[in-house]
Amino acid sequence: MLRINRENLKQSHEAPWLILDLVMLGVLLVNLLWLVFDALYGTNVFFHMLGDYFPSVIDVYDPVHNNFLFVDLVFIAIFFTEFCFRWIVSIVRKEHLRWYFFPFLHWYDIVGLIPLGATRLFRFLRIFSILYRLHKFQIIDLHQTAIFRFFAFYSDVFIEELSDRIVVKVLSDAQKDIAAGSPLLDDITHRVLAPRRPVLTEWIAGILNHFGHAIRSDIHGGVIREHVQKSVSKAVRSNDQVSTLSYMPVIGKTIENTLESAVTDIVTASLINLLDDLDADRIDHMISVGLHDHTPDEEVLDREVLNVVNECLELVKEHVSRQRWKEKLTQPAE
Repeated sequence: MLRINRENLKQSHEAPWLILDLVMLGVLLVNLLWLVFDALYGTNVFFHMLGDYFPSVIDVYDPVHNNFLFVDLVFIAIFFTEFCFRWIVSIVRKEHLRWYFFPFLHWYDIVGLIPLGATRLFRFLRIFSILYRLHKFQIIDLHQTAIFRFFAFYSDVFIEELSDRIVVKVLSDAQKDIAAGSPLLDDITHRVLAPRRPVLTEWIAGILNHFGHAIRSDIHGGVIREHVQKSVSKAVRSNDQVSTLSYMPVIGKTIENTLESAVTDIVTASLINLLDDLDADRIDHMISVGLHDHTPDEEVLDREVLNVVNECLELVKEHVSRQRWKEKLTQPAE
């Protein structure tokens, strides 16, 4: 049941338009009922039934039926006057970017003015136009109506079924491309990444240089240097030649600690210099060598990566194919 929100009606200052909409809605219903009655009047069954039971109706309505077009022009004149009035108001209010947008947005009103049997049905769309305007200003709430919920639900069902099939089709085609020798990945590599390789190499070089400066910093490089120190200490102590230094009396342990410290500083400095010296040209050379010199192990790894991608796409298809609208139907009504 539609309820009129009087508070919103006052705030929107749409009361005159509401009255006009109700008047036009009444005229529209009269026109549509008359069109249906006239169509039935033109049939032999309905005409003879009126002649048998209500002969006086034929005497009264027969002149109207014979002048059907003239009577219809009266309704057309009313609708056309109302259309022009709304057009002028929309221009004054500047509701659209251009003054001539109004007839294009309300094309169904123009089509409904054509005095033909099929085009007269477009006058019925005026009802939806009136309801939409009232809903837009929150004078009525269509969401509370059973008809709106019915059409909204099945509209969502149609959109979900259509979009799910499109997504599954796209993912299936992507899987076929991957299974056919991964031309999709090759195209991404050569047509997307390759033209941007200079930018990517500059970006990678900048990141690595930033890491080098961070390791050199006393604040940010402490974690890296501590990790290097632990790794070097473990390597030094596990070395058979260095471990014999601990057996030297007095100075053996000192030499071992000094050696660990020196090796730690050397490894850290080497790592910093390596990161600082890497530039875009060296990274580009390493990428070029890596792209052309594939080993059998790397090809196996590539196939495993493609299998992972394929399985992920299969899971996505399975998730997309779930018919969630059926879950809504099975849920108990609140």
